[in-house]
Amino acid sequence: MAKAQGLSHAVVHRIWRAHGLQPHRIETFKLSGDPDFVSKLRDVVGVDLNPPAQALVFCIDDKPQSQALDRTEPVLPLRAGIPARQTHDYIRHGTTNLFAALNVLDGTVLAHCAPRKRHTEFLAFLDQLHRTVPPRRDVHLILDHYATHTHPTVDAWFAAHPRYHRHFVPTSGSWLNRIARWFAEITRKRIRRGTFRSVPELIRTIEDYVSHHNRHAEPFIWTATAATILKQVRHCRDALETAH
Repeated sequence: MAKAQGLSHAVVHRIWRAHGLQPHRIETFKLSGDPDFVSKLRDVVGVDLNPPAQALVFCIDDKPQSQALDRTEPVLPLRAGIPARQTHDYIRHGTTNLFAALNVLDGTVLAHCAPRKRHTEFLAFLDQLHRTVPPRRDVHLILDHYATHTHPTVDAWFAAHPRYHRHFVPTSGSWLNRIARWFAEITRKRIRRGTFRSVPELIRTIEDYVSHHNRHAEPFIWTATAATILKQVRHCRDALETAH
């Protein structure tokens, strides 16, 4: 731009900075095409902001295909002014699927690793959750509309356990499910930074992280209202229509 306009790089930089422009940065976005987006949004956010009295609320999802990656060379530890370094190439030792339920009241997490991601594994996780919650308490689950969560046998499980209530986030709306935030944290803090020589080693690392998290758990507080979110979505759609 400086060359095209006959200016110096410093002048262009000052103009960008004065107008808050950062052309070196780019962010991504995804608009949901769910025809029931508004109703699902209001349902999920309503549970987040006004949890049903005397009931438990869990955010549930799974993190599929977590890889046990071993680096081709030992990790170089951090030093003064130099971050820890690891090779960009790696050796794959298999994967595991992490099922997790976040208790929105206290921030604790129930987690289980399974070799596959099917409705049978999800049912086993539901049974595990069922054994941990107090009897005769209503339980509200926030989850996505993935096939494993709506399989006929899963529907039958919920029919046999009427105190459990499902609240589905819209398609492409995983950001409405607070367990996604927890998945991002365990990925950033433990899985991506780790070196694992086997799947059992990866699973032990995940279990250790869950235990440590639960000893120091704090809830993720949801503050955005449905009206605020819908306003931002409309603003984004308007920007797409006008191309700026």
